[in-house]
Amino acid sequence: MSRKKASGVTRNEILDRAWDLISKQGADISMSEIASASDVSRQSVYFHFKTRGGLLLALVQRVDDRFGVKYDFFAAMEIEDPVKRLDKCLTVWFDFAVKIHPVATDLVRLRKTDTDADAAWNDRMADLREWERQLVLSLSGDNVLAGDWNIDDATDYLWASSSIQVWDILRCDRSWSANKISTVLRRSIARNLLD
Repeated sequence: MSRKKASGVTRNEILDRAWDLISKQGADISMSEIASASDVSRQSVYFHFKTRGGLLLALVQRVDDRFGVKYDFFAAMEIEDPVKRLDKCLTVWFDFAVKIHPVATDLVRLRKTDTDADAAWNDRMADLREWERQLVLSLSGDNVLAGDWNIDDATDYLWASSSIQVWDILRCDRSWSANKISTVLRRSIARNLLD
């Protein structure tokens, strides 16, 4: 029986290996399974993350960095033309949805019965809603937000319409391609939000 190494594998490598494992097997895996996939001891995983909840939270935060979504979103926010800004921000999000879909839908599935999954999901959704609120504020500041929207309602609409749950229904239940989902949702969101 070989002994798992305690060093040489970084915290981010553990998170990346955990992401790959959860993408294939689902989010209700054990810390032991994550340790085994990372080639470290279970104690090493607990040393870095203390709890399964801590690991899931670090995992969903790490994925933003791993795939660069926050950087790409805020780069898109710098686009001067508000119509192009909205479209590019949504393109960034829907491209990211393709990458996170397996794990995100599993967190959605587990969140009603798993407090760790619920906390991880809520953390990411709070950040996403705040990013989208900043986008809506920028559209309002450019006087292109349709007149019947207030900031909170427009943000809620954008957040719900671009949700991973909507993406999942169109992809899995209706067999739409990722490209079709992105194109149709970007167009319909723009029609509903903009003057």
